[in-house]
Amino acid sequence: MIKLPILMKKFLWKNDFLFPILMWFFSRIFIGITMLLVAPNLPSAENNSSGWGWEVFDAWDSVHYRAIATTGYEFVNDGKQHNLAFFPLFPLCIRFLMNLGCSFEAAGLLINNLAFLAALYWLYFWLKDFYGISVARWATAVVSWYPSSMFTGVVYTEGLYLFLSTAALRAFDQKQYGWMAIWGAMATATRPTGMAMIPAFAIAAWQERRPPIAYIAGLATATGVLLFSLYCAMEFHDPLAFIAAQRGWRPSLGFDWQGWLNMLMLIAVGSQNWQGGWLPAASGLINDPWHPLLFTIVVGGGYCLYRFRQHWNSAKIIYGFYTLVLLLLLLAQENLINRLLNAVMILGGGYILWRFRQQMTLVTTVYGFCGIGLLLASGGTISLSRLAYGIVPLSIAIGMLLSRYPRQGYFVLGLFITLLAKLAVGFAQEQWVG
Repeated sequence: MIKLPILMKKFLWKNDFLFPILMWFFSRIFIGITMLLVAPNLPSAENNSSGWGWEVFDAWDSVHYRAIATTGYEFVNDGKQHNLAFFPLFPLCIRFLMNLGCSFEAAGLLINNLAFLAALYWLYFWLKDFYGISVARWATAVVSWYPSSMFTGVVYTEGLYLFLSTAALRAFDQKQYGWMAIWGAMATATRPTGMAMIPAFAIAAWQERRPPIAYIAGLATATGVLLFSLYCAMEFHDPLAFIAAQRGWRPSLGFDWQGWLNMLMLIAVGSQNWQGGWLPAASGLINDPWHPLLFTIVVGGGYCLYRFRQHWNSAKIIYGFYTLVLLLLLLAQENLINRLLNAVMILGGGYILWRFRQQMTLVTTVYGFCGIGLLLASGGTISLSRLAYGIVPLSIAIGMLLSRYPRQGYFVLGLFITLLAKLAVGFAQEQWVG
């Protein structure tokens, strides 16, 4: 007769095996239904002339990956946008599958979605070993349902980069330095933010007094970007051409304080009241009083819900929370949601990462701050939420916070799912969503 502890262990193993795949499966179904069935039947789709097949997953940055996979890189150092700004591993993988007979869209979706599934498994078991099952589940849910997870369901690099960077971080914590070098090198060949892992591994190895092999493996993670640099030197006679290509997308390097000020003021007061400065109407009143009023209600109401949560029953909290969500959606005009997600993921995520820095492994914390620093120094505020989503320590920190307040955590996941649907509709209708 099988003993009870053995049965419980098998049951827990099955749960561990099923949880990441269920998060992955349902998020894929949700994104697919929203983009293929919901988006084309909304009134806002009437002016959209695009079809509703595979091409719905192929827009914006996907166009550049298609060009790289089919015709290769192009670059002229003229300050304009060129596809050399996009790192090579993802289009190389697409090209490989295209040579086997896949279409570009099918290859890109297959790589991104399967890599995202692998990322969830690596993340779940890594966090379970180091933080416990509660944090593992909440962080996996955050990564699966955060609004920017929409980009793991289209022809983008999010899923692949999340997998490679998570695998490299887990390998460092498990002292598997060979795998750390391999995963890290592939990550630095996938996204520019992969370069934040190089100093993170060096600092963590020094602080934890790791053996010399840890430093060697950390430096080996630069192999991906070094090979890309070698290609640039051979093809364009400039080993740093991929950095020069970034100017077409982010004209200046360094912290863009004017861009941040503009973004925060647009969130708080709206575009009709702020266009690089406060613009009062001829009557001396602000142009659009509703935007700052609704924004004040949302912020103040959210604070009151949190501050007095112990004194209200669940029904009041639920109704209050989703009333604020509705008000927030009423403000969702002219890319407000994109700007809000940029600010929340960088500023809010950075604060939560700092708050839980003592509970997280050192390499996770250091990589998180190195990644934020790299994004802030890159110039501009475009796509910050999507790029920060790829820095997995931020999602881990959010998951750690929600695991301590699970009741509020379910509300947050509800908000994430609502915004995920909005971003999926926008992408399907070829609107800019970051």
